[in-house]
Amino acid sequence: MSDYPHLLAPLDLGFTTLKNRVLMGSMHTGLEETQDWNRVAEFYATRARGDVGLMVTGGIGPNPEGSVAHGAAMMTSQKDVDNHSIVTQRVHEAGGKIAMQILHAGRYAFSPNCVAPSAIKSPISMFAPKELDAEGIEKQISDIAACALRAKQAGYDGVEIMGSEGYFLNQFLVTHTNKRTDEWGGSYENRMKLPVEVVRRVREAVGPDFILIYRLSMIDLIPNGSTFDEVAQLARAVEAAGATIINTGIGWHEARIPTIATSVPRAAFAWVTKKLMGQVGIPLITSNRINTPQVAEDVLAEGCADMVSMARPMLADADFVAKAAAGKADQIAPCIACNQACLDHTFGGKISSCLVNPRACYETELKVEPSQNVKTIAVVGAGPAGLSAAITAAERGHKVTVFDRASEIGGQLNLAKQVAGKEEFWGLVDWYRAMVKERGVMVKLNTEVSANDLGGFDEVIIATGVVPRDPQIPGQNAGNVVSYIDILNGKVTAGKKVAVIGAGGIGFDVSEHLVHDGDSTTTNLPEWMKEWGVTDPADHRSGLAPEGPQPHAPAREVTMLQRKATKVGKGLGKTTGWIHRASLTMKNVQMIGGVNYEKIDADGLHISFGEAREKPQLIEADTIVLCAGQLSDRSLADALEVKGIPCHVIGGADVAAELDAKRAIDQGTRLAAAL
Repeated sequence: MSDYPHLLAPLDLGFTTLKNRVLMGSMHTGLEETQDWNRVAEFYATRARGDVGLMVTGGIGPNPEGSVAHGAAMMTSQKDVDNHSIVTQRVHEAGGKIAMQILHAGRYAFSPNCVAPSAIKSPISMFAPKELDAEGIEKQISDIAACALRAKQAGYDGVEIMGSEGYFLNQFLVTHTNKRTDEWGGSYENRMKLPVEVVRRVREAVGPDFILIYRLSMIDLIPNGSTFDEVAQLARAVEAAGATIINTGIGWHEARIPTIATSVPRAAFAWVTKKLMGQVGIPLITSNRINTPQVAEDVLAEGCADMVSMARPMLADADFVAKAAAGKADQIAPCIACNQACLDHTFGGKISSCLVNPRACYETELKVEPSQNVKTIAVVGAGPAGLSAAITAAERGHKVTVFDRASEIGGQLNLAKQVAGKEEFWGLVDWYRAMVKERGVMVKLNTEVSANDLGGFDEVIIATGVVPRDPQIPGQNAGNVVSYIDILNGKVTAGKKVAVIGAGGIGFDVSEHLVHDGDSTTTNLPEWMKEWGVTDPADHRSGLAPEGPQPHAPAREVTMLQRKATKVGKGLGKTTGWIHRASLTMKNVQMIGGVNYEKIDADGLHISFGEAREKPQLIEADTIVLCAGQLSDRSLADALEVKGIPCHVIGGADVAAELDAKRAIDQGTRLAAAL
């Protein structure tokens, strides 16, 4: 019997059957915009071969004013139909099913031509939208219906109509963005008229035997959003209008509550979908932070939904479902919800990928194929760069030995996993451990390697990581000064007042670690909801608690400082930086930039400001933690060079940049694929 009977059960939709209960949710990857349709097709076909039940593409615009930005993918012509046919044919040949998401961005469109129910500018866009008149609204409906018909002509098995996350249809639903007084505004019946009419017209256009998913915002998390009664009313109306499935959307993009970052508890919003179960007769899909087969199975077994949506986990491992079915769940590369290579890339105008799987979206470029020339390879360093190189090289048939002076694999990941909100890193280290075993990599821990030990290998890869940078502050050798390493690995317990020197990613992690005492809210959903001010939308409109966020009192009084005069945390991730800043602000962490570190003494840290070293002051502290950056540990690489032994240097040993695991894993994988 399967370990995941609910997850792997087929779902009968009447006119078609899905092979299991897994939906690969929609993601903006940027692939469609490349116009390399072979590349797009291979991305989706790879996931189809991994046995996912149904996939949804990234958002495709129905017209220029509705597309997310100038140059974004649209479905408006026969040429678009022909291009997308390449994708659907490849997916069907791989045994998969795929739906195209129709995304009208409304006021979220990054365009001066954006349109909306009312001329209210979004806080996350630089353009104010034009208010649509009745004729303009009819055009949007017609264009969406025509887009759906073209999707059917292109061979898609269905469409998903994006009605959540604060996009166009969602904007009509709530008074936050809909100030109209005509038939499309005012009462809720009027405000929900547009999404219902869109579903009706799409169903009319595509006929009965075609999957029509409606993505419905179950909890808006913005002021003046929907009540749960309104959500249920819309769900029933959408079903009556012809929807096949309702998919769950969580939170508007402008909401100031995290919904998919790693600090959000697993399956944090499945309870919202569960509230709707039984109120409609069509299947419901739940989503957000469902990243392992067991989490997905539990969600379904508890009756939260009929199906689960997992988007980014399918970036992390295209074979997620196949491995779960084969009893190899420990070999599924985990989505750690870091956002670094997916959403951060999207909002930075880059092609999306995955920190743990650099092959995602690069299937036609980064190929890992059996080597015609088997080599013996030494990898020195069992951090993410070295481990990625090792398992990739071993997958190609090379004989790989990994050396590390530490007693366990993982390198700096073992520090990251100690941070409250980064518990997913435990799973990443576990996955590396499983893959090293699966690939037959020999691992020698507690082993200090010298250049003399490496002469007999065909290839040597140096992944020795980093060492902390010396900030050279007078008094830094005192007993009240410690390294971030000793704080995170538990060797030192900080006092009640702490000064953190350095406000990069490590400084933020250390500060987060210091303000927590006991269990992280990431592992306690009720406490997490209380901390961020989330409540039941049946009790309070939009799911916002009237009392607002109620964080726990911080375990310590923390001051984080940096030499740069720029905004503290400016270099953090595009989509997660605000979460880290907000979290520490709620814990009363003081963040100070533009400082000079004058000296450290028994009283704490003495600082001043500016080139003139003005405004001297004392930051009282029992403990001062040094997080002042890193330097590459190239000592072994340099020793090999002296001996004339060639080597490849990767990861932190190559570039010490904020312990960038994304770059390190990508570098290790690409090197091993090319050896």
